[in-house]
Amino acid sequence: MLRVIQRGKSATAAAMLRPAMQFVWPGALAVCILVTAFAITKAQPKPEVAEDTALVMTADAVLGDAIRSGDKAAARRLVSLQFSFVDADGKVRVRKDFLSGLKNLALAEPSNTTVRLYGLIGVVTGHRVSASGRDVFFLNIWARQKSTWRALLIQEVVVAADDAPYAVATAPANDAQRLGCKNPCETIPYRVRSPAEQEIIIAFQDIERAVVAHEADEWAKRIADEFVRYTSGQAPVTKSERIATIEHQKETDATVTVGEVETMRLAVYGDGAAMIATHTMADNSRPPYRAARVWVRRDGVWQMAISVQTEIGDPSPR
Repeated sequence: MLRVIQRGKSATAAAMLRPAMQFVWPGALAVCILVTAFAITKAQPKPEVAEDTALVMTADAVLGDAIRSGDKAAARRLVSLQFSFVDADGKVRVRKDFLSGLKNLALAEPSNTTVRLYGLIGVVTGHRVSASGRDVFFLNIWARQKSTWRALLIQEVVVAADDAPYAVATAPANDAQRLGCKNPCETIPYRVRSPAEQEIIIAFQDIERAVVAHEADEWAKRIADEFVRYTSGQAPVTKSERIATIEHQKETDATVTVGEVETMRLAVYGDGAAMIATHTMADNSRPPYRAARVWVRRDGVWQMAISVQTEIGDPSPR
């Protein structure tokens, strides 16, 4: 009799739960579907990132073809109003000069091309033979302006072989007080236009101060892991190599000088930014140079992702 009652209770309980399960089960299923979809989305690249990468690659190829064929109309549609071109010989051309002299650039087909996205900034890098017949590294910076990708910069630099030693601007220890680092460590001749620009300027000054003070850890905080510096006549320098150099300079108590900023242009697009500046050395340890730097904001911190420094003959404002 007891078993019959227990079965009756079980049957009654099941009957009471059945309507509730009609509501709970679909809800639980929906939650499972959402969790699974979220996991899949998180594991795969965002569609818009892949799409923008393809768009940057296509735009860069079309611009290259337009330069080689002298198609001024096609090139004009692809370059921004702030566009500039810096060739391997250090000649700087603004947009107007670039378009008018398109046929004379003799831009060769690129090789080893890579594309990276930093926010709404696209970075195309690679190698090609310059108009003067030298192997050059190039940096093409693109920005998504509204719904269109436009080029902000094309810059070339002749670098040494990867295993060549690279020079670092240093001075005797007793010259430290004379050289100092007011510009750019304390002040930069640039009018900040937004909070994001202010953050990037502060990050840049943190980097320069860390170099002068031999603070490798502080320098590394503002540098992306994939960072590489390309400088005229020197071998490319990775993040780890630069850290090792800063630590060695600390051990030898070397006085390091950094380039003063003559002019600067900063463009922020989402979590990416392009900084283009002309520098001179107070101690004349190297010629004036044009530096193109790309920044990315990761976890709320602005970091430098790449730096390309091409020596130029005329440091006047561009």
